[in-house]
Amino acid sequence: MTDLPEPMRPWRDRPKRWEDITPNTEKQFLDAEGVVQVREGFGQPGYDQPVTQIQFALGCITSYRTEADASRKALFLARAKAQAKRLIDRRVEARGAWYFPYPFDYAHETHSGIDYKAPWYSGMAQGEAISLFMQLLQLDAITAEERVLYRQAADAAFASLLRGDDAYPWVVHKDSAGYLWIQEYPGAQPGTGDYTYNGMIFAMFGLWDYYAATGSELALALYDGSATTIARYFPLLRNIRWHSYYCQTHRIPAPTYHQHHINLLRQLHWQTGSPDFAHHTDVLTDDFPSPYLRDGSAIAFAAGTHTLYRLDTKADGGWDKTKEDAQLEVKKVTFTRATQAPADMRRRIQDRGIYYRISAGAYAGWWVGETWPTSFLRGQYLTTTYRPQRTLTFPGGNQEVDVYRFTEDGSDASIRTVSFPNPSNAPTDRRAIVNGRPMYQITAGALTGYWVPATSVTADGQAITQP
Repeated sequence: MTDLPEPMRPWRDRPKRWEDITPNTEKQFLDAEGVVQVREGFGQPGYDQPVTQIQFALGCITSYRTEADASRKALFLARAKAQAKRLIDRRVEARGAWYFPYPFDYAHETHSGIDYKAPWYSGMAQGEAISLFMQLLQLDAITAEERVLYRQAADAAFASLLRGDDAYPWVVHKDSAGYLWIQEYPGAQPGTGDYTYNGMIFAMFGLWDYYAATGSELALALYDGSATTIARYFPLLRNIRWHSYYCQTHRIPAPTYHQHHINLLRQLHWQTGSPDFAHHTDVLTDDFPSPYLRDGSAIAFAAGTHTLYRLDTKADGGWDKTKEDAQLEVKKVTFTRATQAPADMRRRIQDRGIYYRISAGAYAGWWVGETWPTSFLRGQYLTTTYRPQRTLTFPGGNQEVDVYRFTEDGSDASIRTVSFPNPSNAPTDRRAIVNGRPMYQITAGALTGYWVPATSVTADGQAITQP
């Protein structure tokens, strides 16, 4: 659980950019102590928001680890320490634990029951605070006095995740089926809440950091129980072929959180080694893939007739609940030979499938469906790295399966057809969309370096259907 390479450990995917080290926007600014403040509008008085401050600090720590310039390195560390100090200074001590209060009233616009009067508390903040204090403790630049304080803070924050819902404040409870929940938004009554997925997983990272540093068996048990909950309730998180749901209670699709869910489940796979989380990552990626393409992306068109669509969707290709990707126009085009066109978007169109948006030329602004081998995006996209590797199983019965070795630009360098009398296994270390199809890369044996379509094999016994 704890032998992950540094880049795969929690929060390393969210470095704070140097140009954002001193925010001054309509939503955030720094106060005189270097602490992030949230404000309703530009120029309005600010207020503390624990998760905002913690995530800012964790981003600074991530940047501190890789920054070579001494002056920048010092400021990244100073910013992280300032956020930690504010949390500690304004903590509420209750039930033998430290809680980090939200000092403002809050009512969620669309989630009924999320209606708080200050102060209120969140399991997401409690878990993330553990990550902050434990990660500060790992830095050589921390003084002996700070080391004592941060360890005390981490232990006291961890204690808050050991307190049930039998008194106030609480952020942890078991549901009616006995599954453990860390509630980002605890309910007004014991055992109630929003059952928010991303907030719980972020809190789990605190348990991971705590166990990795201390070896606490209790932290490991809490982490394991939380991971079991996320795996058990994945079917309620998923929204087939669309954006996943934000929480279990309200089941409202969350366009802005879908990619977060993909990233978080990928990290749970790295942390636990469970193939279930790898499978969940793949399923969500196919349900609604990240739409943005790198410069130079190109659609390959086979010779023949293709159907193009003009769609009423957002200018950036994203999701707009008021438009629902309505079809405005359709036309047929015929190419006498194979050709290609530049593309700037690959995304799911609601109730249709995966489509590409042509970005230049005679058909700029038109969309075409992803249909291998007649129209597909050339190259490799949306790569997911597996750690540990997963096991692919080829079908038996001498069923023929094509495997591919690709050149760097994504064109087919070679194709082999293989078959086995009995089911045969091969390891894979990654999955990607390659030339318009989900594929796995094989890492050992006679097929090392080849890619196999995900629909032709199973991974750890789990099949992927066509997205």
